[in-house]
Amino acid sequence: CAAGAFTYLRDHFPHSYSVDMSHQILSLNINLMLGQAQECLLEKSMLDNRKSFLVARISAQVVDYYKEACRALENSETASLLGKIQKDWKKLVQMKIYYFAAVAHLHMGKQAEEQQKFGERVIYFQSALDKLNEAIKLAKGQPETVQEALRFTMDVIGGKYNSAKKDNDFIYHEAVPALDTLQSVKGAPLVKALPVNPTDPAVTGPDIFAKLVPMAAHEASSLYRCVQVLLLHFKSLNPKALSLLDGMTPEALRITHHPTPGLLCPCLWLPTAGFIPGAVCPCLAPGLEQAAPSPSSTPRIRDLLEEDEAQEKKLQELLGRVPPAPGSPPGLAEVSKECSKYLELHEKASFTNTELHRAMNLHLGNLRLLGGPLEQVRAALPTPSLSEEDKQVLQNLKRILAKVQEMREQRLSLEQQLREMIQKDDITTSLVTTDRSEMKKLFEEQLKKYDQLKVYLEQNLAAQENVLKALTDANVKYAAVRKALAEVEHKWNTTVQTLVASYEAYEDLMKKSQEGKDFYTDLEGKAAKLLERARVACQASEAQRQQLLERELKKQPPPRPTAPKPPLQKKALDEAEAAELGSLVLSELPEELRSLPPELLPAPLAQLPPLAALR
Repeated sequence: CAAGAFTYLRDHFPHSYSVDMSHQILSLNINLMLGQAQECLLEKSMLDNRKSFLVARISAQVVDYYKEACRALENSETASLLGKIQKDWKKLVQMKIYYFAAVAHLHMGKQAEEQQKFGERVIYFQSALDKLNEAIKLAKGQPETVQEALRFTMDVIGGKYNSAKKDNDFIYHEAVPALDTLQSVKGAPLVKALPVNPTDPAVTGPDIFAKLVPMAAHEASSLYRCVQVLLLHFKSLNPKALSLLDGMTPEALRITHHPTPGLLCPCLWLPTAGFIPGAVCPCLAPGLEQAAPSPSSTPRIRDLLEEDEAQEKKLQELLGRVPPAPGSPPGLAEVSKECSKYLELHEKASFTNTELHRAMNLHLGNLRLLGGPLEQVRAALPTPSLSEEDKQVLQNLKRILAKVQEMREQRLSLEQQLREMIQKDDITTSLVTTDRSEMKKLFEEQLKKYDQLKVYLEQNLAAQENVLKALTDANVKYAAVRKALAEVEHKWNTTVQTLVASYEAYEDLMKKSQEGKDFYTDLEGKAAKLLERARVACQASEAQRQQLLERELKKQPPPRPTAPKPPLQKKALDEAEAAELGSLVLSELPEELRSLPPELLPAPLAQLPPLAALR
């Protein structure tokens, strides 16, 4: 209640009445009252054995109130107003700050004990002990009751700290954290300043000055205040005028629109970001403007694999059976598998690239428009096409609206003047000294001061009827124009939203385009490495086939011996038999090897001995 009274004085009265009515002094008193009220709740909570955390928060709020009071005491203006007692009050408030901070940390330590956080318990009790020692230092010169309370608190906190430290050192061995690493205790404000109404007899009691002014004078003064009825009637006419002004703001009547900040930003940013309005697809990374490129190494890998497979089939046809060799090297199978994998990835990427192109084509026209001159953007926005008659109707309506606005401003000014005159007009002194029979005459004389203002008010009210009638007629003619302007407004907003949406999609499309370019660059690199592996594997496969062919030739049986020929025919026979043997061997060779010269044939064929040697 006391805090509420001080708050009322601070908020409703000038600070120049006396020194103790200054803003700083009243704020000091408010916080002192709230702090003591919070102290009462703290004591009640401790007596009721509330939870430790709740008691700690209530105590922390006491500290907050006293800290606010201490700031007010430290103000130079407050110090000069309070004089000598300022130091004593400041010392006492600081002592209470340390004391209740110690109480708050004592109960935080109790909560840590309940949660079995024994390291935290030690630091909270230690902090409470340190703050209590500071409070004891500041309590010198205080009454004995204060000293006794501090000694009792020291016994409690000291005992808690010693016990907690001993238990942690010998039993729990928990690390003791630093106090500033723990969560600070937030105050819980449970008190507030109660509002005070000085005119309520239930609060202030009977008026102690009631007998100074006769009741008749009060009644006459109240009767004189009936001039306020004019003000109330005056204010009641405003809604009638305002009801016709709904939807007739200058923004609703404008013919042309200017690009909004949301649209100006893309127009200014896109040219600086490297956007080229004339490009075929300016937002896409190079290489993504056409269909997704296939890695150039992939077809060459397929050709190598197909050529190796063809050579393998020819060898099988030559030998007439599947060769007993282990077949293709393992590297060729892996190369074929990876090649198929790369082709599948490329097929999926082609679909994604197509979708990206489709999304880009949706925004490309808008982006080109935004990347061009601002005048080009303004020309692309919808504008109304009004006839001269429509423009005349619109201008007439604007002129009447300006007149209405002028009338409203004049009325507000007259209303403010009337308020100020009523507030300053107090004839209570005259009523006290005037006979009751002369009251009517006094009223007539005093009300004459409002005659000039009354004339202005009546003129304003009369003008309102004429202006509202003209406004109603102009509004009827404006209906068709309003519909056309509303349609253009809707199209304009839709166009702006579409352009802004394209601008917002620009960065996302750029990012996806760059990701696509990086993907194809990476895929090309991997395909090139795979091509090199395919070459090595094909060379190894060809070497295996060559070795197999040599082994098969060695396994051919020697030619069957024949009867000896006469010596004269030996040379001719040798040549015939050599030709027969050569044709026999060549028949076993693949067709592409039969036409090779002897120096290019495999070693066993090139070094065959003459037929006579075989004999």
